[in-house]
Order: sequence, then structure tokens, then C-alpha cells
Amino acid sequence: MRWAAQLANVDFTSQKPHCAAQVYQYTSTTSSKFNHEVVRLTFLAAVASLVAIHAEVTYINHDRVQPFPQPKPTTDSEKAAVKYKPRLHVSYGCQPYPAVQADGAVSAGLRGTGPANGECTGSTLGSQVYARSDWYKDKWAIMYAWYLPKGQYDRYRRRHFWEVAVVWLDNPSPENSTMLGVSLNSVWRLKTYTPVEAKYLDGARVKLESYGGWTYPRPKLQLTEQAGGTQALITWEQLTDEARDALRNANFDARPIKIGTWQMPLKDEAFYDRLEDAWPF
Repeated sequence: MRWAAQLANVDFTSQKPHCAAQVYQYTSTTSSKFNHEVVRLTFLAAVASLVAIHAEVTYINHDRVQPFPQPKPTTDSEKAAVKYKPRLHVSYGCQPYPAVQADGAVSAGLRGTGPANGECTGSTLGSQVYARSDWYKDKWAIMYAWYLPKGQYDRYRRRHFWEVAVVWLDNPSPENSTMLGVSLNSVWRLKTYTPVEAKYLDGARVKLESYGGWTYPRPKLQLTEQAGGTQALITWEQLTDEARDALRNANFDARPIKIGTWQMPLKDEAFYDRLEDAWPF
């Protein structure tokens, strides 16, 4: 290397002190290059590790994912999740699709191009809504999540999108519980309604609309008086181990470095953070 050859020709015993600065310059430059190389290799190793993790997930076409049939509820938690399952009317963007099937194969989603509902007007195999419940502080929370193959607005277009609604109850009993409020994904945070007016209810079910808004159209939820459809419900605990593991590991964000993430909201790393964000009381 050139710097080594130059250093080899330096007579350190006869040089004046300013030559020490010259030697330092060579050393400093080499050290800087070395540090940059270490950073680059570390970053590449991290990306390779991320790719290896996600390589374990099998992705299939969004319209080939087989939804889970809604099982008969047996526990109070499952019965309450079915009782309060929202009705969803879609006026903008994709219809909800299943995100994963029993063997763990995950939806590959759609590129965020073309019309907002392009190629996602509904799966011929059926739709799906996911749910997970738990106590949060002193309220019973049921989080419902709908998967959309793409979500887009203006110039920000993305593959995969999750919509979330949290129904808050005073307790999980399907016979004696009372709905206290709901929290809905709206722009970056969840919008809350406590209590829910009767005109937005169909029995025990809140009526929701997936709409685009005006300034920056993108899928988000709001209350509506229009009764939409329902989807086959599967709870986090009712999923097969293969499906649950796939949802934990699937790369729904599709970016190695995340500024904001759209990860599966029911998995452990996201669930309680989303409940904290949704807390309306």
C-alpha cells in the first residue's frame, strides 16, 4: 500500500518534529478508513441477519391465502370477542384479506400502485379479522385487526397495511359486560370515542367505516351509521403455532431500517404498546 511504502522511507531519527504530524496524518487517515469499513460491514451483517430471519417466512399471492373459519367460542374472552366484533364498511382502499393461513404461509401483499382498491376488492376465499384480548389497567380490551394488502395516499405508497380498533369493556363476561368506548386508528395515533353513541351501534357491535379522508387519503377508521359486513374472526390464541410464528416474523414493513413501523399489531412486541396508545380514560 502506498502509505506503507512512504512510511518505510521515513528516517524518524533525522526528521524534524513536524514529521511526527505527517506520520499521524497517515495513521489517522488509515484509522478513519478502517472505522468506516467496520461500520459498513456491521450494517451489512445486520441487514443479512434481518433477511435471514424473514427468509424463513413463506409468502404467497395475497388472493391465495386461505382464511381460518371462525371457530366456536368456548371461553368468556372468545365469546366476548365474537359478541363485540365490529361491522366494517369500506369506502376507500382495499377490502380486508387474510394475512396468514394455517400452515404459516403469509400474504405477499400488493405494490402500492394504481387505484387504492386495485386488485383488492375482496378475496374469493373469504375475509378475516384478528383479535386479541387482555386486561389493561382496570379495563378489558379487545383489539381487532384487519389486514389490507396495500395502503396508499398521495405519494406515500406501501405494501401491507393494518387497521386497528380497540373495544373497551368493563369486564370480559359476554353476558354482563358493558362497552365503555372504542379507539380507532386515525392518521398516526388512535382516535377515541367514550362513550359510543347508539346511532353507531348495531346491537353490541360498533359500526365502522374504512375511509380515505381529504387532505392525505389513506385507510383509516371512523364511526359510521352505515352497517357494513363482518369477517370470520380468529383470535391470537386460536391461530395455529405456524400461523402465529409467521405473523411474528413476517416483514410487513418491507424496509430494513424503520422510521415508522406497521408491524402486526397483535404480536407481543406491539400489542401492549398499541393499548397504551389507545387508552382513552
